[in-house]
Amino acid sequence: MSKPGVNKPEKMVAVYRAVGEAEARIIKGILESHGITCFLKSNAAPSVHMFAVDGMGEVKVMVWEEVARKARALIEGKGNA
Repeated sequence: MSKPGVNKPEKMVAVYRAVGEAEARIIKGILESHGITCFLKSNAAPSVHMFAVDGMGEVKVMVWEEVARKARALIEGKGNA
């Protein structure tokens, strides 16, 4: 049972799905340069190859839910934070 006035635990959400780690790192750099903490999440095993087939190299850029709207705006080029 939760106490009144106690916030729900924060959760992370995906704001971008990159084709590979290089693209994901570029997005991560943009967000971090605007003060948004983010993490990269991938289900693929590390590889020496620079490309992937059938989405296996997909990397999700994850941010805290409370800043997701701002992060998406920056990614879309609409943010000026």
